[in-house]
Amino acid sequence: MPDFFSEGFFPNINLQDSSNWATDFVQREIIPRFPDFPVELGSVLVMLACAGIFVAVVPLLPLVLVLAERKVAARFQNRTGPMRVGPWGTLQTLADGIKLIFKEDYIPPQGDKLLFLLAPYIIFACSFAVFAAIPFGQNILVSDFNIGIFYIMAISSVIVMGVIMAGWSSNSKWSLLGSLRSAAQIVSYEIPLGLSILTIVMLVGNLSMREIVGSQDGGIFTWLIFRSPFTFIAFFIFFISAIAEVNRTPFDLPEAESEIVAGFHTEYSGMRFALFFIAEYANMFAVSAIGVTLFLGGYEGILPGYDFLGGLPGFVIKSLGLVFVMMWLRWTLPRLRVDQLMNLCWKYFIPISFFNILGTGVWGLIFKNDDVWSIGISCAIIYVGLIGAYAVAGRNMARKPEPQPSSV
Repeated sequence: MPDFFSEGFFPNINLQDSSNWATDFVQREIIPRFPDFPVELGSVLVMLACAGIFVAVVPLLPLVLVLAERKVAARFQNRTGPMRVGPWGTLQTLADGIKLIFKEDYIPPQGDKLLFLLAPYIIFACSFAVFAAIPFGQNILVSDFNIGIFYIMAISSVIVMGVIMAGWSSNSKWSLLGSLRSAAQIVSYEIPLGLSILTIVMLVGNLSMREIVGSQDGGIFTWLIFRSPFTFIAFFIFFISAIAEVNRTPFDLPEAESEIVAGFHTEYSGMRFALFFIAEYANMFAVSAIGVTLFLGGYEGILPGYDFLGGLPGFVIKSLGLVFVMMWLRWTLPRLRVDQLMNLCWKYFIPISFFNILGTGVWGLIFKNDDVWSIGISCAIIYVGLIGAYAVAGRNMARKPEPQPSSV
Protein backbone atom coordinates (compact mmCIF):
# COMPACT_ATOMS: atom_id res chain seq x y z
CA MET A 1 0.00 0.00 0.00
CA PRO A 2 1.36 3.49 -0.82
CA ASP A 3 2.98 5.54 1.93
CA PHE A 4 0.30 8.16 1.43
CA PHE A 5 -2.32 5.90 2.98
CA SER A 6 -0.01 4.44 5.61
CA GLU A 7 0.59 7.94 6.98
CA GLY A 8 -3.11 8.72 7.09
CA PHE A 9 -5.40 10.58 4.76
CA PHE A 10 -3.64 13.87 5.52
CA PRO A 11 0.10 13.15 5.74
CA ASN A 12 2.42 15.67 7.35
CA ILE A 13 3.84 18.12 4.83
CA ASN A 14 7.15 19.76 5.67
CA LEU A 15 6.97 23.27 4.26
CA GLN A 16 10.70 23.87 4.65
CA ASP A 17 13.80 21.72 4.65
CA SER A 18 15.40 21.08 8.01
CA SER A 19 18.50 22.78 6.63
CA ASN A 20 17.71 25.89 4.63
CA TRP A 21 19.70 28.85 3.41
CA ALA A 22 19.29 30.80 6.68
CA THR A 23 20.62 27.90 8.75
CA ASP A 24 23.53 27.48 6.36
CA PHE A 25 24.33 31.19 6.65
CA VAL A 26 24.28 31.07 10.45
CA GLN A 27 26.53 28.00 10.58
CA ARG A 28 28.93 29.49 8.05
CA GLU A 29 29.12 33.12 9.21
CA ILE A 30 27.92 33.42 12.82
CA ILE A 31 28.79 30.18 14.60
CA PRO A 32 32.57 30.47 13.90
CA ARG A 33 32.55 33.90 15.59
CA PHE A 34 30.03 33.08 18.36
CA PRO A 35 30.18 29.30 19.04
CA ASP A 36 27.47 29.39 21.76
CA PHE A 37 24.93 31.29 19.65
CA PRO A 38 21.73 29.19 19.13
CA VAL A 39 21.40 28.12 15.50
CA GLU A 40 17.58 28.21 15.58
CA LEU A 41 17.52 31.77 16.93
CA GLY A 42 20.10 32.86 14.38
CA SER A 43 18.05 31.38 11.53
CA VAL A 44 14.95 33.26 12.68
CA LEU A 45 16.89 36.53 13.01
CA VAL A 46 18.44 36.14 9.55
CA MET A 47 15.05 35.50 7.94
CA LEU A 48 13.51 38.44 9.81
CA ALA A 49 16.35 40.70 8.65
CA CYS A 50 15.90 39.54 5.06
CA ALA A 51 12.13 40.06 5.32
CA GLY A 52 12.73 43.56 6.71
CA ILE A 53 14.94 44.40 3.75
CA PHE A 54 12.24 43.20 1.36
CA VAL A 55 9.56 45.22 3.17
CA ALA A 56 11.76 48.31 2.89
CA VAL A 57 12.89 47.83 -0.72
CA VAL A 58 9.95 46.20 -2.53
CA PRO A 59 7.52 49.14 -2.03
CA LEU A 60 10.05 51.32 -3.87
CA LEU A 61 9.58 49.23 -7.04
CA PRO A 62 6.18 50.76 -7.91
CA LEU A 63 7.65 54.27 -7.62
CA VAL A 64 10.28 53.37 -10.20
CA LEU A 65 7.88 51.47 -12.45
CA VAL A 66 5.26 54.23 -12.49
CA LEU A 67 7.87 56.75 -13.62
CA ALA A 68 9.24 54.24 -16.15
CA GLU A 69 5.79 53.66 -17.63
CA ARG A 70 5.14 57.39 -17.96
CA LYS A 71 8.46 57.79 -19.76
CA VAL A 72 7.81 54.77 -21.98
CA ALA A 73 4.34 56.09 -22.83
CA ALA A 74 5.82 59.48 -23.67
CA ARG A 75 8.40 57.86 -25.92
CA PHE A 76 5.71 55.92 -27.79
CA GLN A 77 3.65 59.09 -28.20
CA ASN A 78 6.60 61.29 -29.24
CA ARG A 79 6.57 63.57 -26.18
CA THR A 80 8.80 64.15 -23.16
CA GLY A 81 6.63 62.93 -20.28
CA PRO A 82 7.05 64.28 -16.73
CA MET A 83 9.93 66.76 -16.60
CA ARG A 84 9.05 69.36 -13.95
CA VAL A 85 9.81 67.72 -10.57
CA GLY A 86 13.44 66.76 -10.06
CA PRO A 87 16.11 66.25 -12.72
CA TRP A 88 14.42 64.92 -15.87
CA GLY A 89 11.23 64.43 -13.86
CA THR A 90 12.67 61.63 -11.70
CA LEU A 91 10.90 62.87 -8.54
CA GLN A 92 7.47 63.14 -10.16
CA THR A 93 6.07 59.91 -8.66
CA LEU A 94 7.37 60.93 -5.22
CA ALA A 95 5.53 64.24 -5.55
CA ASP A 96 2.37 62.39 -6.62
CA GLY A 97 2.65 60.12 -3.58
CA ILE A 98 2.96 63.10 -1.24
CA LYS A 99 -0.09 64.65 -2.90
CA LEU A 100 -2.12 61.46 -2.36
CA ILE A 101 -1.15 61.37 1.33
CA PHE A 102 -2.77 64.77 1.89
CA LYS A 103 -5.88 64.17 -0.20
CA GLU A 104 -9.24 63.66 1.46
CA ASP A 105 -9.91 60.09 2.60
CA TYR A 106 -13.49 59.65 1.43
CA ILE A 107 -15.61 56.72 2.65
CA PRO A 108 -19.08 56.18 1.11
CA PRO A 109 -21.60 56.89 3.89
CA GLN A 110 -23.93 54.06 2.83
CA GLY A 111 -21.19 51.52 2.21
CA ASP A 112 -19.72 48.82 4.41
CA LYS A 113 -17.02 50.76 6.23
CA LEU A 114 -15.10 47.77 7.63
CA LEU A 115 -14.81 45.96 4.28
CA PHE A 116 -14.09 49.25 2.53
CA LEU A 117 -11.11 49.86 4.83
CA LEU A 118 -9.82 46.27 4.71
CA ALA A 119 -9.94 45.70 0.93
CA PRO A 120 -6.88 47.76 -0.13
CA TYR A 121 -4.76 46.30 2.68
CA ILE A 122 -5.67 42.72 1.70
CA ILE A 123 -4.69 43.35 -1.92
CA PHE A 124 -1.53 45.19 -0.86
CA ALA A 125 -0.45 42.51 1.64
CA CYS A 126 -1.07 39.57 -0.69
CA SER A 127 0.74 41.30 -3.55
CA PHE A 128 3.86 41.72 -1.45
CA ALA A 129 3.62 38.31 0.26
CA VAL A 130 4.33 36.72 -3.12
CA PHE A 131 7.90 38.06 -3.00
CA ALA A 132 8.68 35.86 0.03
CA ALA A 133 9.09 32.76 -2.16
CA ILE A 134 10.85 34.33 -5.17
CA PRO A 135 14.62 33.60 -5.22
CA PHE A 136 16.39 36.77 -6.38
CA GLY A 137 19.80 35.15 -5.97
CA GLN A 138 21.54 32.07 -4.64
CA ASN A 139 21.01 33.25 -1.06
CA ILE A 140 18.65 36.18 -1.62
CA LEU A 141 15.20 34.96 -0.65
CA VAL A 142 13.00 35.23 2.40
CA SER A 143 12.03 31.58 2.72
CA ASP A 144 12.88 28.52 0.64
CA PHE A 145 9.55 26.69 0.67
CA ASN A 146 9.46 23.12 -0.59
CA ILE A 147 6.14 24.05 -2.18
CA GLY A 148 7.15 27.56 -3.23
CA ILE A 149 5.20 27.71 -6.50
CA PHE A 150 2.11 26.31 -4.74
CA TYR A 151 2.43 29.02 -2.08
CA ILE A 152 2.66 31.72 -4.75
CA MET A 153 -0.45 30.47 -6.55
CA ALA A 154 -2.37 30.22 -3.26
CA ILE A 155 -1.46 33.62 -1.83
CA SER A 156 -2.00 35.47 -5.12
CA SER A 157 -5.50 34.02 -5.49
CA VAL A 158 -6.59 35.78 -2.28
CA ILE A 159 -6.33 39.09 -4.16
CA VAL A 160 -9.69 38.26 -5.76
CA MET A 161 -11.34 38.48 -2.34
CA GLY A 162 -9.96 41.99 -1.83
CA VAL A 163 -11.24 43.05 -5.26
CA ILE A 164 -14.75 41.78 -4.54
CA MET A 165 -14.70 43.39 -1.08
CA ALA A 166 -13.70 46.74 -2.57
CA GLY A 167 -16.52 46.66 -5.13
CA TRP A 168 -19.22 45.41 -2.77
CA SER A 169 -18.40 47.73 0.14
CA SER A 170 -18.43 50.86 -2.05
CA ASN A 171 -22.25 50.69 -2.42
CA SER A 172 -21.90 51.65 -6.07
CA LYS A 173 -23.16 49.66 -9.02
CA TRP A 174 -20.17 50.77 -11.10
CA SER A 175 -17.70 49.55 -8.50
CA LEU A 176 -19.62 46.30 -8.11
CA LEU A 177 -19.65 45.73 -11.88
CA GLY A 178 -15.92 46.40 -12.05
CA SER A 179 -15.17 44.03 -9.17
CA LEU A 180 -17.25 41.19 -10.65
CA ARG A 181 -15.67 41.57 -14.07
CA SER A 182 -12.23 41.66 -12.48
CA ALA A 183 -12.97 38.56 -10.38
CA ALA A 184 -14.26 36.67 -13.42
CA GLN A 185 -11.17 37.65 -15.41
CA ILE A 186 -8.66 36.78 -12.69
CA VAL A 187 -10.27 33.44 -11.83
CA SER A 188 -10.56 32.49 -15.51
CA TYR A 189 -6.94 33.27 -16.41
CA GLU A 190 -5.60 31.56 -13.28
CA ILE A 191 -6.49 28.25 -14.95
CA PRO A 192 -4.22 28.46 -18.04
CA LEU A 193 -1.56 30.18 -15.92
CA GLY A 194 -1.55 27.30 -13.43
CA LEU A 195 -1.60 24.69 -16.19
CA SER A 196 1.41 26.36 -17.83
CA ILE A 197 3.28 26.20 -14.54
CA LEU A 198 2.38 22.51 -14.30
CA THR A 199 4.46 21.76 -17.40
CA ILE A 200 7.52 23.12 -15.56
CA VAL A 201 6.74 21.07 -12.46
CA MET A 202 6.47 17.94 -14.64
CA LEU A 203 9.91 18.53 -16.16
CA VAL A 204 11.70 19.48 -12.94
CA GLY A 205 9.79 17.22 -10.55
CA ASN A 206 9.91 19.80 -7.76
CA LEU A 207 7.75 22.66 -6.44
CA SER A 208 10.65 24.57 -4.90
CA MET A 209 11.46 27.77 -6.76
CA ARG A 210 15.12 27.40 -5.84
CA GLU A 211 15.26 23.86 -7.24
CA ILE A 212 13.56 25.02 -10.44
CA VAL A 213 16.26 27.65 -10.92
CA GLY A 214 18.95 25.09 -10.08
CA SER A 215 17.79 22.88 -12.94
CA GLN A 216 18.66 25.69 -15.40
CA ASP A 217 22.31 26.24 -14.47
CA GLY A 218 23.81 25.15 -17.79
CA GLY A 219 23.36 28.33 -19.77
CA ILE A 220 20.63 29.73 -21.97
CA PHE A 221 19.89 26.46 -23.79
CA THR A 222 19.11 24.72 -20.50
CA TRP A 223 16.47 27.30 -19.64
CA LEU A 224 13.13 25.59 -19.33
CA ILE A 225 11.61 27.70 -22.10
CA PHE A 226 13.86 25.80 -24.57
CA ARG A 227 13.74 22.43 -22.80
CA SER A 228 10.82 21.27 -24.96
CA PRO A 229 8.55 22.82 -27.62
CA PHE A 230 5.65 22.59 -25.19
CA THR A 231 7.33 24.71 -22.50
CA PHE A 232 8.06 27.30 -25.20
CA ILE A 233 4.33 27.56 -25.90
CA ALA A 234 3.59 27.42 -22.16
CA PHE A 235 5.77 30.48 -21.55
CA PHE A 236 3.69 32.66 -23.86
CA ILE A 237 0.43 31.36 -22.40
CA PHE A 238 1.82 32.07 -18.93
CA PHE A 239 2.93 35.58 -19.82
CA ILE A 240 -0.29 36.58 -21.57
CA SER A 241 -2.36 35.10 -18.73
CA ALA A 242 -0.19 37.00 -16.24
CA ILE A 243 -0.96 40.24 -18.10
CA ALA A 244 -4.66 39.45 -17.73
CA GLU A 245 -4.11 38.62 -14.04
CA VAL A 246 -2.74 42.07 -13.30
CA ASN A 247 -5.45 43.83 -15.37
CA ARG A 248 -3.09 45.31 -17.92
CA THR A 249 -4.00 46.42 -21.43
CA PRO A 250 -5.39 44.82 -23.56
CA PHE A 251 -7.05 43.00 -20.64
CA ASP A 252 -7.89 46.02 -18.49
CA LEU A 253 -11.67 45.72 -18.80
CA PRO A 254 -12.22 46.02 -15.01
CA GLU A 255 -10.71 49.52 -15.26
CA ALA A 256 -12.21 50.54 -18.60
CA GLU A 257 -12.79 54.25 -17.96
CA SER A 258 -15.12 54.64 -20.94
CA GLU A 259 -17.44 51.91 -19.64
CA ILE A 260 -17.41 51.69 -15.82
CA VAL A 261 -15.57 54.82 -14.67
CA ALA A 262 -12.50 53.28 -12.97
CA GLY A 263 -13.45 49.77 -11.92
CA PHE A 264 -13.65 48.37 -8.42
CA HIS A 265 -11.70 51.27 -6.86
CA THR A 266 -13.91 54.03 -8.25
CA GLU A 267 -14.96 55.25 -4.78
CA TYR A 268 -11.46 55.23 -3.30
CA SER A 269 -9.29 58.29 -2.86
CA GLY A 270 -6.06 59.37 -1.20
CA MET A 271 -3.64 56.73 0.04
CA ARG A 272 -6.20 53.95 -0.16
CA PHE A 273 -6.34 54.47 -3.92
CA ALA A 274 -2.53 54.63 -3.95
CA LEU A 275 -2.40 51.17 -2.31
CA PHE A 276 -4.30 49.69 -5.27
CA PHE A 277 -1.94 51.48 -7.64
CA ILE A 278 1.16 50.28 -5.78
CA ALA A 279 -0.18 46.71 -5.68
CA GLU A 280 -0.76 46.72 -9.46
CA TYR A 281 2.82 47.64 -10.27
CA ALA A 282 4.18 45.30 -7.61
CA ASN A 283 2.15 42.51 -9.24
CA MET A 284 3.64 43.43 -12.62
CA PHE A 285 7.15 42.89 -11.31
CA ALA A 286 6.14 39.81 -9.31
CA VAL A 287 4.62 37.92 -12.27
CA SER A 288 7.61 38.92 -14.41
CA ALA A 289 9.98 37.61 -11.72
CA ILE A 290 8.00 34.36 -11.52
CA GLY A 291 8.20 34.00 -15.31
CA VAL A 292 11.96 34.58 -15.22
CA THR A 293 12.34 32.01 -12.43
CA LEU A 294 10.27 29.34 -14.15
CA PHE A 295 11.23 29.78 -17.79
CA LEU A 296 14.22 32.11 -18.23
CA GLY A 297 16.85 30.70 -15.90
CA GLY A 298 16.13 32.85 -12.83
CA TYR A 299 19.36 34.17 -11.36
CA GLU A 300 21.48 31.80 -13.50
CA GLY A 301 23.62 33.36 -16.22
CA ILE A 302 23.30 33.04 -19.98
CA LEU A 303 26.68 31.34 -20.57
CA PRO A 304 27.64 28.14 -18.70
CA GLY A 305 30.46 28.76 -16.26
CA TYR A 306 30.14 32.57 -16.52
CA ASP A 307 28.02 34.91 -14.44
CA PHE A 308 26.92 36.99 -17.43
CA LEU A 309 23.38 38.26 -16.76
CA GLY A 310 23.34 36.14 -13.62
CA GLY A 311 22.88 36.78 -9.93
CA LEU A 312 20.70 39.56 -8.61
CA PRO A 313 21.55 42.10 -11.39
CA GLY A 314 20.77 39.60 -14.15
CA PHE A 315 17.54 38.53 -12.46
CA VAL A 316 16.36 42.14 -12.13
CA ILE A 317 17.32 42.94 -15.75
CA LYS A 318 15.39 39.97 -17.11
CA SER A 319 12.37 40.78 -14.93
CA LEU A 320 12.36 44.43 -15.98
CA GLY A 321 12.59 43.29 -19.60
CA LEU A 322 9.27 41.45 -19.21
CA VAL A 323 7.80 44.49 -17.42
CA PHE A 324 8.84 46.64 -20.39
CA VAL A 325 7.02 44.25 -22.74
CA MET A 326 3.87 44.75 -20.64
CA MET A 327 4.25 48.52 -20.98
CA TRP A 328 4.95 48.17 -24.70
CA LEU A 329 1.74 46.19 -25.19
CA ARG A 330 -0.28 48.73 -23.24
CA TRP A 331 0.62 51.57 -25.59
CA THR A 332 0.36 49.44 -28.73
CA LEU A 333 -2.75 47.26 -28.58
CA PRO A 334 -6.41 48.30 -28.25
CA ARG A 335 -8.59 46.98 -25.44
CA LEU A 336 -10.44 43.70 -26.03
CA ARG A 337 -14.17 43.25 -25.64
CA VAL A 338 -15.31 41.11 -22.72
CA ASP A 339 -16.48 38.29 -25.01
CA GLN A 340 -13.12 38.29 -26.81
CA LEU A 341 -11.32 38.19 -23.47
CA MET A 342 -13.28 35.16 -22.24
CA ASN A 343 -13.10 33.37 -25.61
CA LEU A 344 -9.31 33.69 -25.63
CA CYS A 345 -9.11 32.03 -22.21
CA TRP A 346 -11.72 29.28 -22.37
CA LYS A 347 -11.65 28.37 -26.08
CA TYR A 348 -7.93 28.70 -26.81
CA PHE A 349 -5.60 28.98 -23.81
CA ILE A 350 -7.11 26.23 -21.67
CA PRO A 351 -7.24 23.58 -24.46
CA ILE A 352 -3.71 24.49 -25.57
CA SER A 353 -2.53 24.24 -21.94
CA PHE A 354 -3.94 20.73 -21.61
CA PHE A 355 -2.25 19.84 -24.91
CA ASN A 356 1.03 21.19 -23.48
CA ILE A 357 0.67 18.98 -20.41
CA LEU A 358 0.03 15.91 -22.57
CA GLY A 359 2.92 16.82 -24.88
CA THR A 360 5.26 17.40 -21.94
CA GLY A 361 4.42 13.95 -20.60
CA VAL A 362 5.11 12.32 -23.96
CA TRP A 363 8.34 14.33 -24.34
CA GLY A 364 9.46 13.10 -20.93
CA LEU A 365 8.83 9.50 -21.92
CA ILE A 366 10.82 9.87 -25.14
CA PHE A 367 13.71 11.89 -23.65
CA LYS A 368 14.14 10.59 -20.12
CA ASN A 369 17.26 12.73 -19.57
CA ASP A 370 17.96 16.27 -20.70
CA ASP A 371 21.03 16.08 -22.92
CA VAL A 372 22.43 17.78 -26.01
CA TRP A 373 20.22 15.75 -28.35
CA SER A 374 16.93 16.46 -26.60
CA ILE A 375 17.63 20.19 -26.24
CA GLY A 376 18.89 20.40 -29.85
CA ILE A 377 15.77 18.69 -31.19
CA SER A 378 13.61 20.98 -29.05
CA CYS A 379 15.32 24.13 -30.35
CA ALA A 380 15.04 22.87 -33.94
CA ILE A 381 11.29 22.24 -33.57
CA ILE A 382 10.84 25.69 -32.00
CA TYR A 383 12.77 27.31 -34.85
CA VAL A 384 10.73 25.54 -37.54
CA GLY A 385 7.51 26.43 -35.71
CA LEU A 386 8.44 30.10 -35.54
CA ILE A 387 9.30 30.17 -39.24
CA GLY A 388 5.97 28.53 -40.06
CA ALA A 389 4.01 30.91 -37.83
CA TYR A 390 5.79 33.90 -39.38
CA ALA A 391 4.99 32.66 -42.90
CA VAL A 392 1.31 32.09 -42.10
CA ALA A 393 0.98 35.46 -40.36
CA GLY A 394 2.71 37.25 -43.24
CA ARG A 395 0.45 35.61 -45.80
CA ASN A 396 -2.68 36.56 -43.87
CA MET A 397 -1.51 40.15 -43.43
CA ALA A 398 -0.66 40.48 -47.13
CA ARG A 399 -4.07 39.21 -48.21
CA LYS A 400 -6.26 42.05 -49.45
CA PRO A 401 -9.63 42.32 -47.74
CA GLU A 402 -12.58 41.37 -49.90
CA PRO A 403 -14.84 44.27 -50.86
CA GLN A 404 -18.02 44.36 -48.83
CA PRO A 405 -21.36 45.02 -50.51
CA SER A 406 -22.76 48.45 -49.86
CA SER A 407 -25.66 48.70 -47.43
CA VAL A 408 -27.14 51.70 -49.31
